[in-house]
Amino acid sequence: MENNKEAVEVLNDLVLINNDRVVGYERAIEETKAEDADLKAVFNAMIQESNQYKQELSNEIRTLGGEIESGTTNSGKIYRAWMDVKATFTGHSRQAVLENCEFGEDAAQKAYKLALEDEDLSGTCRELVSRQKQSLRLSHDKIKMMRDQQTH
Repeated sequence: MENNKEAVEVLNDLVLINNDRVVGYERAIEETKAEDADLKAVFNAMIQESNQYKQELSNEIRTLGGEIESGTTNSGKIYRAWMDVKATFTGHSRQAVLENCEFGEDAAQKAYKLALEDEDLSGTCRELVSRQKQSLRLSHDKIKMMRDQQTH
């Protein structure tokens, strides 16, 4: 039972990270200009991805008998505050928005890596977290590639 409690805590951390990711991409959409329709489409896909992952994690948490967290992490709030400050200096450029998104993707990768290091995750939970991490890595790489394509 103690392992379940620990596993629920780890999975809830990932739910919160995905909540952060949704809020971050909603904010990124607000920061984009009309001519950045391609970014808006990518960001909306990232939001859908995180909403799907939250659902999968929530199902696993319920299976373990836990309560699902809502809201965002403290680091997520800090990240958004940092994004606000940076945006005021950079003028909401496409480059800046992509850099901020990449920063958020790095944070998600770190959170998933830490979750996989937790010994309390069962095989089923570990498979779910590992699969989501791999998929999020592809999203990270896509954002990075788009950022790298920007000219200074």
